[in-house]
Amino acid sequence: MTSTSPDREPIRVGVVGLSASGGWAATAHVPALAGLDGYELRALSASSAESARAAGEKYAVPLVFASAEELARSEEVDLVVVTVKVPHHLELIRPALEAGKMVFSEWPLGADLAQAEELADLAHRRGVLTAVGLQARSAPPLRYLRDLVAEGYVGRVLSTSMLGSGWIGGATYDDNYAYVLDIASGATLLAIPFGHSVDALTMVLGEFREVSALIENLRPEVTNITSGEVAAKSAEDQIAVTGVLESGAVAAMHFRGGTSRATAFHWEINGTEGDLVVKADRAQWWYGGTQLYGARGEEGALTELPVPARYQRSLTRWTERSADPACGVAHEYALLRDQITGSLAPDTRGVPDFRHAVRLHGLLDRIREAAHVGRKVTLTEQGS
Repeated sequence: MTSTSPDREPIRVGVVGLSASGGWAATAHVPALAGLDGYELRALSASSAESARAAGEKYAVPLVFASAEELARSEEVDLVVVTVKVPHHLELIRPALEAGKMVFSEWPLGADLAQAEELADLAHRRGVLTAVGLQARSAPPLRYLRDLVAEGYVGRVLSTSMLGSGWIGGATYDDNYAYVLDIASGATLLAIPFGHSVDALTMVLGEFREVSALIENLRPEVTNITSGEVAAKSAEDQIAVTGVLESGAVAAMHFRGGTSRATAFHWEINGTEGDLVVKADRAQWWYGGTQLYGARGEEGALTELPVPARYQRSLTRWTERSADPACGVAHEYALLRDQITGSLAPDTRGVPDFRHAVRLHGLLDRIREAAHVGRKVTLTEQGS
């Protein structure tokens, strides 16, 4: 991979959690980096020296380490990317920040708000650039949607409704996801599917002013899909949130655990002059593959709204692969690269950072509080 400029060295990346057996790093981060100028996948760390060597051979990564601490100390790594399970984020991100390295962490940043605040405070003290994997914000369809709303496509926004399936939180589980059954893991329906989704909603329409919520665990026992063993589940599987946005628009969000035969993801924005709809065929809609539809004025039916080419950030190789899980991650990496190199367009926002993650964690905590107290909760400002 080459840099974006002949006289600029590539950003040297070290990935914590890249495994030869697969996983999110292999599915999304490796192809995203391979398809971008300006980065070099230079190093990786895994759970053991043996697994690190195997991953290094499989992905042709020259430097392999048996621990995140060793990777963070390497002078040949500029950006540390953390792609492991949420419960391990704090212990693996902290060494990179202490070494003064830029860090890209998958969302959620921490298992809870306190962990996220600790990491954001440390990053601030060290003065390092950070990023969080909320890739929906960088995806062309969502940026186009935000601009359509801002430019008055629907007129004044009156309401928005979002219905989603959670993927996690269903009647069954496999060994790889046994940890999400525990609410203390931080990898819950509220944190991951709902967290990605409410972040996208607020990016497009603005923050919540007040919320009411119901959060329930209607499947306290679930079945291992392989062994048939029944396990206890403390994490939620139903979330219903209603609220008022700072604009005055009414918002409703309902996320169900598992999958639905009817609707994977559906989001409507209704206004005085028109309507916009976002659809996806899979529960993890933020991976990519969303379709936009709209109608306004005298138009009687929705029509698909193709995303203009200018939203592709010159990433033309991803134009026909918008449903690939690496596509949204590639767009976030492209934005991060431009931020690191100081080449962001004047009207372009940077990537969501650790402070943004803290605000999102805070919003989710307030939603959980609203469900606990059984009444609406007025919010302070939560983020950008």
